[in-house]
Amino acid sequence: MQWLRSAKSSLQKVNKQNTASSNMSIYDIELKAIDGTSLDLSSFKGKYILVVNVASKCGFTPQYKGLRKLQEQFASELVILGCPCNQFGGQEPGAAEEIQEFCTLNYDVNFPLTEKLHVKGSKQHALYAWLTKKELNGVKSTSILWNFYKFLISPEGTLLKSFKSTTAPLDKSIVNLIS
Repeated sequence: MQWLRSAKSSLQKVNKQNTASSNMSIYDIELKAIDGTSLDLSSFKGKYILVVNVASKCGFTPQYKGLRKLQEQFASELVILGCPCNQFGGQEPGAAEEIQEFCTLNYDVNFPLTEKLHVKGSKQHALYAWLTKKELNGVKSTSILWNFYKFLISPEGTLLKSFKSTTAPLDKSIVNLIS
């Protein structure tokens, strides 16, 4: 009988964890800015959030221009969150200071950048786990295939849609959801 009680207890713990995971809010996820300071996602409540895995040496790097324009156009309704990632072709090899300098000098980036993150695999950051797993975001599962993959979050913290790297930041499919 002891084994049965133990099995029931273990099952209850697993069910609790699954329930907690599915109720996880994007605002509960801890992030660090590129300078190492804490980045509180709950400070973005009430705004759309566009999360983009970025890289400095990618064919899509010029999308920084469009991201900057999108941030300017919707400054009061939107926060773009750039997440440097070196997992696709080693296209973000620099240290935090180098990434920040590159983004400032070349694109005058006007939105927050995070520390370098893993967007897939065994070291996947909690933000990207939430963005890519239906059991966490409650909407859909997605595989990130390259740099500049985009996720749009509603002002209430719900995943609205994901966009492939080839979707330009100012594409009407993004703009229409924000405006």
